[in-house]
Amino acid sequence: MPSFDFSSEADMAALHNAIDVTMRAIDNRYDFKGTSAKVELNEKDKLITLYGDSEFQIGQIKDLLFPAMEKKEKESTKRLEDQPQQRISGNKVKQELKIRIGIESELAKKIVKLIKDSKIKVQASIQGDAVRVSGTKRDELQACIAMVTRAISDFPIKYGNFRD
Repeated sequence: MPSFDFSSEADMAALHNAIDVTMRAIDNRYDFKGTSAKVELNEKDKLITLYGDSEFQIGQIKDLLFPAMEKKEKESTKRLEDQPQQRISGNKVKQELKIRIGIESELAKKIVKLIKDSKIKVQASIQGDAVRVSGTKRDELQACIAMVTRAISDFPIKYGNFRD
C-alpha cells in the first residue's frame, strides 16, 4: 500500500547561508558602520538572534534577512516565530526569532481532519511530528498532496518519504 509523509524540516545549510549573506550586507552598508548590528544563528537551540542599536535597526536587519532566506528556501520566513524585543546594555536591542521545526499537534490534527473531510480514499495518521498518508492508488495520494498544499498556506509543509 503506497504511503508518504507530510513534514516540515528547515534546511539549516540554506539558513546558515542566508545569515552569512545578511552579515556581509550589514558589513557593507554605510548606515550600519560603527553600530552593533549583527545576526547570529544558534543551530542547537534553533534560534536566530538579531542585535541592533534600535528597534528601527532591527527592522532594517529583518528587511535584509527575510529576502535572503526566501531566495535560499521558499516560504522559510513563515517558519519563524517572533519573540518580543529586549533591551540590553543601555540603548542596545536584541530580538530572537525561533525556528519552528516539525508539524505541531494542532496543525497535524487540522491536516488529518482536512483529509478525512475531503472524502479521498486515503488514511492519515499522526506519526510524531509528521503526518503519514496511505492509500491504495497513487492518484488519490497525489490528489491529497494537491489538496493539502492548497489548504495549508500559513506554514511550509513538505511531502516526501514515498513508499510503494
